[in-house]
Amino acid sequence: MKPGTQDDDSWKDLYKNTAEPVEKNQEESVLFYNETVIDHFTNPRNVGEIDNADGFALVGDPSCGDQMKLWIKVAAGHIVDIKFKSFGCPGAIATSSMATTLAMGMSLDEAKRLTDDDIVRALGGIPSNKEHCSLMGVGALQAAIRDYEQRSSKKS
Repeated sequence: MKPGTQDDDSWKDLYKNTAEPVEKNQEESVLFYNETVIDHFTNPRNVGEIDNADGFALVGDPSCGDQMKLWIKVAAGHIVDIKFKSFGCPGAIATSSMATTLAMGMSLDEAKRLTDDDIVRALGGIPSNKEHCSLMGVGALQAAIRDYEQRSSKKS
């Protein structure tokens, strides 16, 4: 594999934590992601849209420009399909991917209790200045569940 080719994954090394010391004045601006975060960023799970979804949400973070759309399909009170599309930094995409991975198969009550801390823990941590990214996935999930519940109550 030649550097700079389409199959070259060396760019991922830029996001990995290395043992090299970082100058003190640069410490706050350097981002390091673990292998799990990099995997969910480069190979996000559950990407796409669901036709005729039971619930939908669009959320964003105006402070950084991240945005997420999330669709859910519900059967017998459980999330049987979940898809998302996200525009954002590696942290936003990885946390969105993990949020959908965790929520898949959960009952709606279980999914409502999912927190941003659960997502960060499942990823093995993310840089502290990127923890706000995990709020987007949880926020979208909660909003999609509310949308589903509103739609369901109108059908009754």
